[in-house]
Amino acid sequence: MFSRNIERILDGLLFIMMSVCLYLVFVWVPNEKTMGIIQRIFYFHVPSAWVGFLAFGVVFAMSIMYLIKRDDKWDRLASISAEIGLLFTTIMLTTGPIWAKPVWGIWWTWDARLTLALVLWLIYVAYVMLRVYIHEDAKRARLSAVVGIIGFLDVPLVYMSIRWWRTQHPSPVMAGGEKSGLAAEMLLTFLLCLFTFTLLYLVLLNKRYRLEVCQKELDEMYKLVQE
Repeated sequence: MFSRNIERILDGLLFIMMSVCLYLVFVWVPNEKTMGIIQRIFYFHVPSAWVGFLAFGVVFAMSIMYLIKRDDKWDRLASISAEIGLLFTTIMLTTGPIWAKPVWGIWWTWDARLTLALVLWLIYVAYVMLRVYIHEDAKRARLSAVVGIIGFLDVPLVYMSIRWWRTQHPSPVMAGGEKSGLAAEMLLTFLLCLFTFTLLYLVLLNKRYRLEVCQKELDEMYKLVQE
């Protein structure tokens, strides 16, 4: 994907931004007056959700490209992005209950957003399992592409759920009404965390893609040796 020079620049930028964000979240940004210190998990929870949605959007786009072009490159990118998306969706589903217990008094409630988010996680668990258990390359790529395209339909449902239905989940932090506004320090910290998590996604995607290419080359060398 990226050249070695760009990869080094991204790695350095990610290190700097992660350090800045950790300082902002745990030292600089003020406590929220109602929730207190537990509100700080918001700076990890929401960016994780965003990266999950972004990753599954890439799966959707790469799956369409594979079905059109039948090029393994697109299938490989879809597979890698699904793994990363599943990781960040897991973080989202883990940090949410940690926040909910002291604020709501319960770890989990089956409201629209939480339920749809869990369904999204299960869809991409199934996607990853599908890729593991189907050994024929063309069949695995084709079926995975179909699941990746259909599975993405749940993403807009998760995003819009708090706008379409009454849920216990908080309103959007931006463009969500008067009660969802953030103080200037909180908004700056949130936007920087959002940028940093997006950068982390790109770095992970690039490194995982390089590993996948190396693995493919090793497999081809092994086949030649066996012959």
